[in-house]
Amino acid sequence: MRTFMPKGSDIKREWHVIDAEGAVLGRLSTEVATLLRGKHKPIWAPHIDCGDHVVVINAAKIAVSPRKGRDKLYHRHSGYPGGLSTQSLDEVLAKNPERVVLLAVKRMLPKGRLGRQLIKKLKVHPGPTHPHQAQQPKARALPASALAGPSA
Repeated sequence: MRTFMPKGSDIKREWHVIDAEGAVLGRLSTEVATLLRGKHKPIWAPHIDCGDHVVVINAAKIAVSPRKGRDKLYHRHSGYPGGLSTQSLDEVLAKNPERVVLLAVKRMLPKGRLGRQLIKKLKVHPGPTHPHQAQQPKARALPASALAGPSA
C-alpha cells in the first residue's frame, strides 16, 4: 500500500472562530496550533500546509494567574549592545494582548518556511468583534480542560 500524499485539490480550508475569554493561554494555543497545521484532518501530512484559518477573539480576556503574569517574561533585542528589552506577561497583555496569543501559537509551530506560512492564517483580535464575517467562520468551542477553573 502506498502512502497517501495530499494534493492541493484535496485540501479544503475552513475558517474557525475561537473565543479566548477565560481560556488558559497554553491550552488555547495548542488547540489553535493543531487547527493551523491541519492535524485534526485525516489527510494531514507533516510537510504540507493543509490546515484551516483561525480567528481568535477576546484575546485580552485570557485567564492568567497573578504569579504567571508577574514571572513570565518576554525578551526582545534591538541588535545593539545593551539592547535587551524585557517585559512581563501583565505588561504585554495590557499593551498588546494579540502579541501574547500570537507568540504562544507561533512557538508551537514548525520553524522555517512552513511555520511562517502557517502563522499567516492566524488572526487575533483583542475584543469580541472581528472583520472576517465574509468568510463565514464557524464557532469552535474549546475543550473543557482549556477553560480556567475557579483557581485562576
